[in-house]
Amino acid sequence: MFSKTIKLAVFLLLFSFVLNAQIEEYKCSHTHSLSKYSSIEYPGDSNIDVTYYKLDLKITAAPAPEYLTGTATIKAAPLEQNLDMINLDLVSNMQVNSVKMNGALVFYSHSNNMLTVVLDKLYSTEEIFTIVVEYEGNPTLSGFLSSFNFDYIGTNNTPVIWSLSEPYGSSIWWPCKDSPADKADSSDVWLTVDDSFIGISNGTLISETDNGDGFKTYKWESRYPIAQYLISVAISDYKVINTPWEYETGITMPVVHYLYQNSSATQAQLEETRDMLTVFSDLFGLYPFVNEKYGHTEAEIGGAMEHQTCTTTGYFYQDIVSHELAHQWFGDKITCKDWHEIWLNEGFATYAEVLYEEVKNGYTSAHQKFMVDYNNALKANGSIYVQNIEDPGEIFDGYRSYAKGGVVLHMLRGVVGDEDFFEIMKTYATDSRVTYAAAETSDFQRVAEEVSGMDLDYFFDEWIHGELYPNYFAAWSASNTSSNFYTIDLNITQTARNNPLFFTMPVPIKITTEIGDTTITVFNDLSTQDFQLNVVGRPTSIQIDPENWILKTVAMVLDTEDEEPINTEYSLSQNYPNPFNPSTTIVYTLPQQSKVKLTLYDLLGNVVSVLQEGTMQAGTHTLQFDSGKLGKPIASGIYFYRLEADSYSYTRKMVLLQ
Repeated sequence: MFSKTIKLAVFLLLFSFVLNAQIEEYKCSHTHSLSKYSSIEYPGDSNIDVTYYKLDLKITAAPAPEYLTGTATIKAAPLEQNLDMINLDLVSNMQVNSVKMNGALVFYSHSNNMLTVVLDKLYSTEEIFTIVVEYEGNPTLSGFLSSFNFDYIGTNNTPVIWSLSEPYGSSIWWPCKDSPADKADSSDVWLTVDDSFIGISNGTLISETDNGDGFKTYKWESRYPIAQYLISVAISDYKVINTPWEYETGITMPVVHYLYQNSSATQAQLEETRDMLTVFSDLFGLYPFVNEKYGHTEAEIGGAMEHQTCTTTGYFYQDIVSHELAHQWFGDKITCKDWHEIWLNEGFATYAEVLYEEVKNGYTSAHQKFMVDYNNALKANGSIYVQNIEDPGEIFDGYRSYAKGGVVLHMLRGVVGDEDFFEIMKTYATDSRVTYAAAETSDFQRVAEEVSGMDLDYFFDEWIHGELYPNYFAAWSASNTSSNFYTIDLNITQTARNNPLFFTMPVPIKITTEIGDTTITVFNDLSTQDFQLNVVGRPTSIQIDPENWILKTVAMVLDTEDEEPINTEYSLSQNYPNPFNPSTTIVYTLPQQSKVKLTLYDLLGNVVSVLQEGTMQAGTHTLQFDSGKLGKPIASGIYFYRLEADSYSYTRKMVLLQ
C-alpha cells in the first residue's frame, strides 16, 4: 500500500512537471509579445474562434470591499485539428478558482496575464467546446486606462461602477480572447448588485430578480455579434428615461437613458438622440441593433465610449452623442480588425458628426465644424495606419486617428462626388462581407472602387499609409487667344516629402476672371506639372482648392504673365540679361513715394532673399542682383521676383544658368 502511494505521488509529480512544460511550450508558441498589463501585440489565440461569452458577475463597492466574483462561460470552435490546449487573456492579479469542461475540472495555468487551459480531449474543427472559469478579485489596475472603475459621487458618495475596455482592458476584468477581430456570435451578462442599484449591460434586459439578501440580479442578453472590448457594465442608483424611437411604421425601438439622479442632461438633448438615429439610418442603413436598444449610461468618464447598444458617457452635447451613435455602425457593427486600423472606427465617427450637422443645419454650418477637424489634421504626425499599437496614446491620437481620419473621408467625397460618396458609405455599412464582423482599410477601398468605378489605390496608399500632406506652389500666366478667350499656362509644384514624395490628387483650381468665377479640376500626379486651361474673360487671380477638399498648405500662387496689369503707373520690367550668370539688372517704376518690398522666391515659393525693402521716392529705380553675393550659393534654375508697392504687386520669372 505504501509502495503504491509513493508510485502514485511520483506519477502525479512527473505528470504535473510534463504538463507544466507543455503549457509553457504552448504559451511560447502562441505569444507574440506581452505588455505589463495585457497582450499588446498578441492577437488572441489564433487557434480558436470564440462564438459565445456569458459573464455571471457579482460586484460590490464601498463600504463593502470593491470586488468582483465571476463565472465566465466561453464557447469556441477550433481552427486547427486535434486541438488540446488554448490560451485566454486574464490579468494575473485576478484569482482563478477553477476551470471546468462538461462539469469536470480541467488543468490550467495562470501566469503572465494568460490563462492556459488543457482541454478535456482532442477537438476537431467541427466541434464546439465550452469552458467555464470561476474567478475573483479587484479588477482595477493602476495606470491602465481605467478599464474597470469604482467611482463615488455626491455628498453620499454614491458608487458608480463602470467599464471601458478599449483597447486592451477586457482581460483586466474577465477571461477572453482579447482581440477585436474575433467577435462572439452572442453574449449574456448577468449582474448581481446592491438592491438599491441598477446593473446595465449590452442588449436586452430579460429579467430583474430581487434575491432577498440585499442584492438584485439583472440578466442581459445580446443576440448580435459583439467584439470583446464592447461588452460593458455600468452600475449605480440610476434613474431611467425611455424615449422610444420609431423609424417607420413597424420599426420601433426603446432608447433608454440611465442617468444620475441629479444629471445635467436635458430632455431636449436626450430626445435629439432619436433624430440622430433617423439621420444615420437614412445615411448608413437601419440602426444595426434595432431588435435590442440604444441608449446611454452616465459615468465619471472624461468623454464617452461606444459600448454596443448602450454608450457610456460623461456628456450629452451634440457632437459627442452623434459621434458615439455613429460608432454603432462604424466600430460596433463593423469593427476594425486590429488597432492599426482604428481610423475605420474613429475617423468615420468623427466625420459623422459633420454629416449630422449638415443634415440638421446645412452645408455651411457643417463646413465650419469640418474646418476644426481640418486644422487639427494638419497637426497629425505619422501615418493614419497606426505603426505603434503598443501605446494606446498612439492608437487614439486625436489629430491622426480622429481628425485626419475624418478629413480623409471628406477628401474621398471630393474625389468621387456626393452621389457616389453617400452610396459608398451606405454600401460599406451594409456589406455582408464586413457587417457584424471585422474590416480592414482594403475592405472599404474595395467598396469605394466598386461603387465609384475608380481605381483608388493612389488615394488610400498616400492618405492611409503615407504621412503629412501636399504643399502646393503654383505659377501661372495667361495669353489672349481670340476675342475674349484666354489660355492659362499653370505650373503646380509640390514640396518634396519623404512619404510620399508627392501626393496624387484631383486639384480644384478656382479662376477669377473679369466676367466671373469658374472652377476647373486638374489631376495632379507629378511633383511638378504643367497644365493649360481655357477660360472666357481675362484671368485676374487663381486659387488652389479654396474650399479645402484637400488637406494641404499652399506655399504661394504667383502671377507670372508677361503683360503689365492694366491701368497702373507702377511697373516692374523684365530683368536683363535673362537667363543670367551671375548678375542681372532689375528695373521698376513708382508714380509716387511708396513702401517697397522686392522679394526673390524659388520655384517652391520659398523666400530666397529680400532684395530691397523700405520707402522709395517716385521715379525709376535700378537694382543690380548678383546671385554670388547672397551669402549662400543658389543653384541653377527658375526663380521669381515680386514687387510689392502700396496696393500694387507684380511678379516676373528669371532664370539662373551657371
